[in-house]
Amino acid sequence: MPASITDVNGITVGCAEDLEALTGCTVILTGAEGAVAGVDIRGAAPGSRETALLSPVNTVERVHALVLAGGSAYGLDAVNGVMEYLEEHGIGFQVESAIVPIVPAVVLFDLPVGRPDVRPDRSMGYLAACRACSWVPEGNYGAGAGATIGKIRGYDHCTKSGQGTWSVTLPSGLTVGALAAVNAFGDVVDPCSSVVLGGVRDDQGRIQSSAELFKSQEGIVYKSFGANTTLAVIATNAILDKAMAKRVAISAHAGMARAINPVHTMFDGDTVFALSTCKMNADIAQVCQLAAEVLQEAIIRAVKAASTIQNYRSMHD
Repeated sequence: MPASITDVNGITVGCAEDLEALTGCTVILTGAEGAVAGVDIRGAAPGSRETALLSPVNTVERVHALVLAGGSAYGLDAVNGVMEYLEEHGIGFQVESAIVPIVPAVVLFDLPVGRPDVRPDRSMGYLAACRACSWVPEGNYGAGAGATIGKIRGYDHCTKSGQGTWSVTLPSGLTVGALAAVNAFGDVVDPCSSVVLGGVRDDQGRIQSSAELFKSQEGIVYKSFGANTTLAVIATNAILDKAMAKRVAISAHAGMARAINPVHTMFDGDTVFALSTCKMNADIAQVCQLAAEVLQEAIIRAVKAASTIQNYRSMHD
């Protein structure tokens, strides 16, 4: 299997999707012990649930799952299915006689593709949680099922994207992995050459540059707020507290900025979570650097792994 976020021991991933409706959800489970978590939101149009809990000044220390979902705000319903699954398995925050699983979630906007009346719901979230394992599918799976990029000229000129994952393990045993569902307003670029790998297309279907179109103001027809968003999760076995996890999430956005242009726009809700299973001591600066690297690669893999579906062409088509 290729490197993935599940190379961090204790992290599993499950996906469920509807490829007719072009939507889905991805669930990251952290095991019975949970994981320390932080979050950093850079886009101007996010949709989320329970992210306030992750502030270093708030009480809850660990989360038991994360959910990335399509369906815009409707997709947050998938969290209820994940909570049901965790409750059945006795996993959660013990509150007197009850167990409350802590499951932060973020959503991306895929309603214009496929069927807008079908979104991730409780049953899809439950199914994704049931499927959680060490294998992470890339491309048109989970939250990446309806993901597209390069929408400055609208959906008729965009490129199909998806979800991707990557990880790095050092000789010391330190592991840092990333998972990304890439539904960006901008294009995905090769950080070394700045060549656009996938994004906005001209009338002949050739890949263009959204950044150049912004400069010229030619052909910009699409400015729908909240209609995009790249969602990402960083996981590591390094021992982190909530403040350090927040710092890792902040640093990981550098990887997003290398691979997506333009990024963190008024039309995106770009969000990065960071998870720590707290198994080994590590240099926080090293973890931050690796977080940016693995997220950059996960984003590129999400676009390369995507395949053409319905009228949405992949970078290979």
